[in-house]
Amino acid sequence: MINEELKNQLRSIVGKEYVLDSDIDRFGYSYDSSFVALADKNQPEVVVRPATTAEVSAVMALANANGIAVTPRGTSSGRTGGSIPLSGGIALSLTRMDKILELDEKNMMVHVEAGVRTMDLYNYCAEKGLFYPPDPASWKYSTLGGNIAENAGGMRAVKYGVTNNYVMGLEVVLADGSVIQTGGKAIKNVTGYNLTQLMVGSEGTLGVVTKILLRLIPMPKARNTLQLMFPSLDEACGTIHTMLQSGLIPAAAELMDKTSIQAVARHRKLDIDPSIAACIILEIDGPDSATLDAQAEKIKEIASQHGVKEVRIAGSFKESEEIWAIRRGLSSAIGAMAPNRFGEDISVPRDAFPEIIRRIRKIAEKYDLTIAVYGHAGDGNVHPSVLCDMSNPDHAGKVHHAIAEIFTEALAVGGTLSGEHGIGITKKPYLINALGEAGVNAHKAIKHALDPKGILNPGKIWES
Repeated sequence: MINEELKNQLRSIVGKEYVLDSDIDRFGYSYDSSFVALADKNQPEVVVRPATTAEVSAVMALANANGIAVTPRGTSSGRTGGSIPLSGGIALSLTRMDKILELDEKNMMVHVEAGVRTMDLYNYCAEKGLFYPPDPASWKYSTLGGNIAENAGGMRAVKYGVTNNYVMGLEVVLADGSVIQTGGKAIKNVTGYNLTQLMVGSEGTLGVVTKILLRLIPMPKARNTLQLMFPSLDEACGTIHTMLQSGLIPAAAELMDKTSIQAVARHRKLDIDPSIAACIILEIDGPDSATLDAQAEKIKEIASQHGVKEVRIAGSFKESEEIWAIRRGLSSAIGAMAPNRFGEDISVPRDAFPEIIRRIRKIAEKYDLTIAVYGHAGDGNVHPSVLCDMSNPDHAGKVHHAIAEIFTEALAVGGTLSGEHGIGITKKPYLINALGEAGVNAHKAIKHALDPKGILNPGKIWES
């Protein structure tokens, strides 16, 4: 219980205006972008908004001394409940820590605070001809600290990888308030354990990331977009498989099933051939337009071998944006199909992509539910969206059984529970199936070593 004396101590650390305890403020920090049901117990007792590492350190030291739960938080764009304060306590918002501290152009690295938005970093670096590739769907408002917590991916992962591929070093405040520096600008570093990568994807359970050192790459000089329409999902997946094996790696390769395509067609009033069962949207990049033209022709040739019905190669930036608008508007289009939507995130080996979609279709038929499937086909990251009406008692039970079976099937084909959204609250009942008892115990041992009182983001990742 946080009493007035403790609140005053917090105010003395960060300033009176940055300690929030009104009902409306606490409610505003009680949820994220997941579909976890809200409840009074999910509200923090107090919201604290530090501006410096020293303030975060002092808050953590106070919390540790008093056994107060602390839930680190960015802009709450997470999809698995990771920033929901299940144990009350302090919601620690890092959004005031939003400075880009240094752009090291010679080493092609950038040093930032955790509250910097992903898109802002991208734009800042792009002005200098440098490229930060990770692009989660929430990149317009997600923060880099949150990207670190979830090891966020995005559409460019097929060619450029995900967040952890760019993290060179971190500043982390541990549960007791002590501050550690991990990694650095040296490209090769095997000095001790790789604590940098341990923190990436740890969902705020091991420490509070305050500063981040990221590597950059040169910005591609030219880009273009292609849209491919297929009469079957297998032919679409076959195109991607053949393309990658040929050495042609697109910057992005997004796949949508028939349900997703029809949703977009209705939502955007598009005239799409009803025989189309799969759509692939590709982004290609390279040093010049001639290279892009050669890539596009090669892709067209490969797609033709796999029965493509329509090939559209963007002829201008405007046309490219029109094609990408189909993918960017997909979430809203699918969400408009039913009162409720549960968007999941699984990852499977690339060659299992068509098989997992077939299995998901069988699950949809079994429970008489509509499940739209889309995802990053180039890296096997699948996003099934289960559509339902949770006011219908019959739907509630069906949905949870269907989601459980989707996770089971993902593991059965050699996949994982999450490709980029993390475990959080929503997936923790299934973690033991993915890692086994010994694996979960190893996680718990690391957690206990760094946070013996269990105050950092309690109730996440595994069952208590």
